[in-house]
Amino acid sequence: MIPKGLQVLISELGRLPGIGPRSAERLALHLFLGGREGATRLGNTLLHVHEDVSLCPVCGALCEVDPQSGTAKCQICQDPSRREDILCVVEKAVDVLPLDKSGAFRGQYHVLGGKLSPINGVGPEDLRIKELFDRVRNGGVQEVLMALGMDVESDATVYFIARHLSELGVKVSRLAQGLPAGASLEFADGLTLGRAIENRLTVQ
Repeated sequence: MIPKGLQVLISELGRLPGIGPRSAERLALHLFLGGREGATRLGNTLLHVHEDVSLCPVCGALCEVDPQSGTAKCQICQDPSRREDILCVVEKAVDVLPLDKSGAFRGQYHVLGGKLSPINGVGPEDLRIKELFDRVRNGGVQEVLMALGMDVESDATVYFIARHLSELGVKVSRLAQGLPAGASLEFADGLTLGRAIENRLTVQ
């Protein structure tokens, strides 16, 4: 019989993505048997990560917080070697990580914070779409690469944005071959993402 305290820990660990009941149980037992010192260190790390990491106010990607000023500082946005005439639009902040690791994209990013879903009550005002349009108008952007998934909601989001950006004379492209239908960028490898970026298609 598993003690109640461990059962609570197993339940909480089971809420994590990709963690099933057996994995949650193994992790809980490992954390307990590892001793108080390891558990304390992990707990403090989890608490401090919310103080040390934030979302970039410009692009929405994960970035560090300057301990002196308390403001978020994004390395990607501040990198002078990156192109400023092309924006890569993604759904979530974590989507930036695999794309940037692929090394195939050297422009700027913009995180929407979700995708259009009328069924779930998610409209343009609930996403960072206005901020995207403002960046395009003010930043000399010539191309917007839509790096969203391959599903109905992603399609709707891409075409909504493409329709409005066409009025600004901006080229809108989308990731091409390499990503299977229903796939998430989070689990794609660098080679697949690289080919998808190189073979991107213009949205009509």
